[in-house]
Amino acid sequence: MRGSVESDRERSTIRRYEKPRRNGMDEENTALFAALAEPSRMRIVKLLRGGPLGVGEIAERLKIRQPQASKHLKVLQQAGVVDVQAEANRRTYRLRPEPFRQLERWLAGYRELWNERFDRLDDYLQTMED
Repeated sequence: MRGSVESDRERSTIRRYEKPRRNGMDEENTALFAALAEPSRMRIVKLLRGGPLGVGEIAERLKIRQPQASKHLKVLQQAGVVDVQAEANRRTYRLRPEPFRQLERWLAGYRELWNERFDRLDDYLQTMED
């Protein structure tokens, strides 16, 4: 019976951590982080910072096959990182600024927290020198 109670506790703990958090980090941001965590997708984002590109251009510059580039672009599109514009049989991808602005707002809270902590540490170290 004790094992059963612990299992129920573990399950409730797991469920609690799976719920979206209220601090601005929701499922949309999680998808953004997951999309950007893969090195090839991050390299695609860096390329697209210079302006819109087609799949072939991206594949050529990254020295990967076009189907690989297409798969990575699909993940980035599903995460809301890129928009695609179709012209005949050519697809052009461009970065969307909104997810990065949202990420910046989320990070700003942590930046402020760490700046405050470093300021307090600096004050403490100053008192130790005196």
